Amino acid sequence: MAKPTLSTRARSADNRIQAWRSALGGRVTAITSQPQPRAIGTVARARQLQSGNFLFGGELVEAPATAIWDIEQPSDAFTFALHGFEWLDDLAAAGDAPARALAQDWLWQWIERYGAARGPGWYPDLAGRRLIRWISHAPFLLKGQESQRSHSFFKSLGRQTNYLAHAWPDAAQGLPRVEALTGLLYAALSLEGAEGLLRSARRGLAKACEALDADGAVPSRSPEELLKLFTLLVWADHAQREAGQPSEAAQQAAIARIAPTLRGLRMGDGTLARFHGGGRGEEGLLDQSLADSGIRSAARAKTVMGYSRLAAGRTVAIMDAAPPAEGANGLRAHAGTLAFEMSSGRRPMIVNQGTGDAFGTDWRRHARETSAHSTVEVAGTAMAKFVPMQSFGCADTETLTDGPKQVALERAVDVSGHWALGSHDGYTAAYGLFHERRLFMTPDGMELRGEDTMSAQSSRGQARFARMRETGAVTWRARFHLHPGVQASLDLGGDAVSLTLRSGEVWIFRQSGGDLTLEPSTYLDQRRLNPRLTQQIVVSVAAMDYASRIKWVVGRAGDRRHAVRDFETDQ
Repeated sequence: MAKPTLSTRARSADNRIQAWRSALGGRVTAITSQPQPRAIGTVARARQLQSGNFLFGGELVEAPATAIWDIEQPSDAFTFALHGFEWLDDLAAAGDAPARALAQDWLWQWIERYGAARGPGWYPDLAGRRLIRWISHAPFLLKGQESQRSHSFFKSLGRQTNYLAHAWPDAAQGLPRVEALTGLLYAALSLEGAEGLLRSARRGLAKACEALDADGAVPSRSPEELLKLFTLLVWADHAQREAGQPSEAAQQAAIARIAPTLRGLRMGDGTLARFHGGGRGEEGLLDQSLADSGIRSAARAKTVMGYSRLAAGRTVAIMDAAPPAEGANGLRAHAGTLAFEMSSGRRPMIVNQGTGDAFGTDWRRHARETSAHSTVEVAGTAMAKFVPMQSFGCADTETLTDGPKQVALERAVDVSGHWALGSHDGYTAAYGLFHERRLFMTPDGMELRGEDTMSAQSSRGQARFARMRETGAVTWRARFHLHPGVQASLDLGGDAVSLTLRSGEVWIFRQSGGDLTLEPSTYLDQRRLNPRLTQQIVVSVAAMDYASRIKWVVGRAGDRRHAVRDFETDQ
């Protein structure tokens, strides 16, 4: 999830008061039960930190031999990422003496500089995130430490726990509040002296779960945000069970609602479909969280959180078929209605460019445009606008507005295969055009056929289209962004594109009704330091009539009776 800016983090008066009074509560003196660390860190990121490469909030700072709190922090997002202490998961994953020494040094520097309710880390969700890491990794952090340091560690834990006990209602509903309450719950279950907070933490988390969407969704429609929320609920559930305190019924019900939604958003490689500011998810996190949840049903809903899933054989396609979020929920929404992603086995094929959060402000904005998605774009313009969210008082915090309002979806499954028909009015106001996208997947998953239609359906739409056409044809483009692991080449004299996957599979893209080109593109992978170069298939149509249409198909070439043994690694 994107880290909010300082402006979006304007403290309420009550939050400031709770930070100041945090030293007045009871003290904690020891850890009585140790919840298992469940966050997935990576040794590679630990080595980056050790070498002085700090990559947080889409900004890279190279500062060898510099303490993490002494480096120049280029953005608010960078600063909040530091104070959330998720980087501690990476150093703990390395687990060796140098990594431990670095983690200990940086932690006690934080206590000295910011422990007395100073600095930008005193917000409920950040405090909850930090407490989860400190408590989970306490043996790693306390090993070999003198009693004076241990005393300051527990004193700081107590102060942060006292703060959270009163400040968690200041966190926004949804992920921020669940994160704050999970941190408080960890403290109440694990810390001697904080036991009296357990009842209120459990009740607060249960109420937060009751406030979640009954369909197992989040208002932003970001699959990765949903995964983070689900993961926290699963962690909190396991922490309570390990302490002999089964979680509340509302929490268990929320886990049971969200699990099938996440399964419906899972691509063939075990990662999430990338929509609305959400990435693939941390490597292995989706499968691990689903396994830890105890929800064993393998059923996947066909339509979840506004996404339509077509799956047959080894092929999965997921299409965005609902309006994007706007207002406060649209701070990360993308203008990509009817975009889809497609995978064969564990190989992604057709993708969206992704989220640009890891690459700075310009990439974050670019990734939200229609052109960054595998959908139809009209006249080089986005199907929505992005405007500053004035209520947050920050010019670079933009919400989506004027996006598609009428978005419809019809589905059918019969002996011939799987059908989905989506439509939206995102280009009706500006061009009078209505977009319809029809997808059909064969029962064996060997073909995905599509049909895109742009039409002026009402008299008002036709009048608007006629005015736009006075200066020439209105050109629209259907884009199909390709994963970097796909080798693409024009074939059949430019009438088709051959797609070779790293598994050895070959797929062929063909179309009729437009002009086919193969153009450069980028793939925004949050695990990389820079965007990755790739390609996109573009089908262009110069619309002169009230209705224009293209048909296309992505089909597997060669002997379809046998599956390809996919031994190729990503390294």
